[in-house]
Amino acid sequence: MDKLRKRHYWVDIGDDARRQFIDAQAVFTAWEASCKSAAEVRGGMYWKRQGGTEYLIRTSPKNTQKSLGPRSDKTGQIYEKFVARKEEVEQRLSDLTQELERQQRMNRALRIGRAPRLLVDILNKLAKSGLSEYFTVVGTHALYAYEAAAGVQFGKADALATRDIDLLLDTRKRLSFMIHMGYLGSSMLDLIRKVDSTFEIRQDQKYTAVNSKGFEVDIIRREATEGDPHPLRLTDDEDDFVAVQAKRAGALLDGPRFSSMIVSVSGHMARMNTISPLAFATFKRWLAEQPDRDPIRRRRDKLQADLVEELVKEYLPHLLWNAPI
Repeated sequence: MDKLRKRHYWVDIGDDARRQFIDAQAVFTAWEASCKSAAEVRGGMYWKRQGGTEYLIRTSPKNTQKSLGPRSDKTGQIYEKFVARKEEVEQRLSDLTQELERQQRMNRALRIGRAPRLLVDILNKLAKSGLSEYFTVVGTHALYAYEAAAGVQFGKADALATRDIDLLLDTRKRLSFMIHMGYLGSSMLDLIRKVDSTFEIRQDQKYTAVNSKGFEVDIIRREATEGDPHPLRLTDDEDDFVAVQAKRAGALLDGPRFSSMIVSVSGHMARMNTISPLAFATFKRWLAEQPDRDPIRRRRDKLQADLVEELVKEYLPHLLWNAPI
């Protein structure tokens, strides 16, 4: 490919923007780690007198209680360490949250991001709810993760044009997922509605929820295998998503992963867990060859595959070492 054509493939965001992205990413990853630490000390501890003896009680966020034993030197140390750790973690999280907000303003001022705010909000809701490990972003929105990691932006805006996010559910973890959803006490649709209350399940395709502005969330799954239930409703709620089988989705689940911080036009940040860029390109080329694929989408599939392959060669060459032979 000649240099002139390559210049149209992507746009360099500039040194100032690149430095800001690096700074914001450092704060964001520290904030993520702090959130995990804070989750470990959720709930509390207190002493409860019963029958003339004091017991150390551990409480959960849902107010369930567990006795850790009668008061002793050992339980006293457990209590003191927990209280000190909780105060330390909560203060650190508070400080990092304030710094994260400052970085968001800097991102917006320097126009760092261009991912849709709704996409970022959905990813953050999944992360906050502890559901990120069960879903992989596939499809066009994965391009935001690839360009962010490369420090450039794709120059062809039509390659990024989409009004839906595809979330691939890992059915290998379906039992753990169902238990977690039960713990949350929420359907998947209700969870998405906490981001935008106008989302509704489409009656003609139960795997899709659409909001009042036409943005769609699709829940897909691998083709049923190894005892996978089919159809698969995400929770017992009759109005919830029913994940749809997608061809070759199993290969995407089994393939290499990719993760990157993305930034919205408003400066807000989220982590996107997706498939590796080269797996994406391979999948898109396969899609483009399907005879029943819409011609317009087929052309976009090929364009996206070209874009991502060139991006890897130019900016992410280390990924070529892990490419399948």
